[in-house]
Amino acid sequence: MKFRHLILFAMSCLVLQRCGKKETTPITNENKREALLQYGKVNLEKDVIIETKDGTIHLRLYDETPLHRANFIKLIKDGYYDQPEFYRIVQNFVVQGGVPMKKLDYTIPAEISPKFYHKKGALAMARSSDNNPEKESSSTEFYIVHGNKYADWEFEEEEKNTGLTTSAEQRKLYTTTGGEMSLDMQYTVFGEVVEGLDVIDKIASVKVYSSERPYKKIPFEIKLVDK
Repeated sequence: MKFRHLILFAMSCLVLQRCGKKETTPITNENKREALLQYGKVNLEKDVIIETKDGTIHLRLYDETPLHRANFIKLIKDGYYDQPEFYRIVQNFVVQGGVPMKKLDYTIPAEISPKFYHKKGALAMARSSDNNPEKESSSTEFYIVHGNKYADWEFEEEEKNTGLTTSAEQRKLYTTTGGEMSLDMQYTVFGEVVEGLDVIDKIASVKVYSSERPYKKIPFEIKLVDK
């Protein structure tokens, strides 16, 4: 009898996929705001590690972008990023990652703020279509800014062309560390690299096809930091 009970228990675990794992509400375009806010209240993580062959990238997610933080944490915990890779590489611009050809049907409401801009190492979500007046984010595809350093005159020219109102801190970062001003106030920045900018440099320097895909795949592993 004991053996039979063990078999039944094992079968039930397979059906549930993970024993003891609580079912979470599927995210849809109809419930996304409420569901993500609720998920974020009970899943408070905000440190993420990306392991690559070139080294480790440590990301810190912002509490001020709760929908994007909750969504990113949920994707990691749910195992969405099972075979991820950096599949779009544009040196002096961005490195973009995710799971090509694997998409989810919902988008994330924009959480764009002048407080968070596209300095080097900024973490943001991409968009699948420019026909998107609300600037809602892809639910799965993210990018990290590689960027370039701006000369003072370039910064002032970009500021004028984009109509951005910038701070002294922004000017200092864009002219010393670098970034990509053209993306500011267009995409939601929801975190940043706190360690591993040198790894971004290495990834951004690889050879790519004209389609911006790297010659060789750049796989990575992504996980939450245990606190």
